[in-house]
Amino acid sequence: MTDSAARPLAVFDLDNTLADTAHRQRFLERRPRDWDAFFAAAPHDPPIAEGIAMVRENAEECAVVYLTGRPERCRRSTLTWLDTHGLPEGRLYMRRDDDRRPARRTKLEILRRLARTRRIRVFVDDDELVCLDAERAGFRVVRARWSAPSAALKAAQEGEGRT
Repeated sequence: MTDSAARPLAVFDLDNTLADTAHRQRFLERRPRDWDAFFAAAPHDPPIAEGIAMVRENAEECAVVYLTGRPERCRRSTLTWLDTHGLPEGRLYMRRDDDRRPARRTKLEILRRLARTRRIRVFVDDDELVCLDAERAGFRVVRARWSAPSAALKAAQEGEGRT
């Protein structure tokens, strides 16, 4: 049962929605993929203006939630990145370090859990498969199409469950 008195939620992905990962894609294009280097470079991601503006706009009427496929071990650097770029406060949901399920499964699971107690006004993500599954589940989705898609990142999200 949802709490109708609470502010609705606006849920935002991070990588290629708010944070530009282009500079670290090279770590996923090699074999074997260098996950440690990929995540170590995340604090240097430039913010994406369109996504940042959307978070700030939604924060006026909604509670903000950040939902990422990044592993839990990246929590501190991710929170620092959000703070450094002046993003609104919000709860951060991350993948367990040992969770290798596809992003569309882990994110949809969290969205459904959140929706049990709060209304989700919007979910913003760049991953087409995540967006499709969220729409099928009845969520209002905005596709973050302001970043160039990365085949290496898509393979990692779906095939390796890494981000």
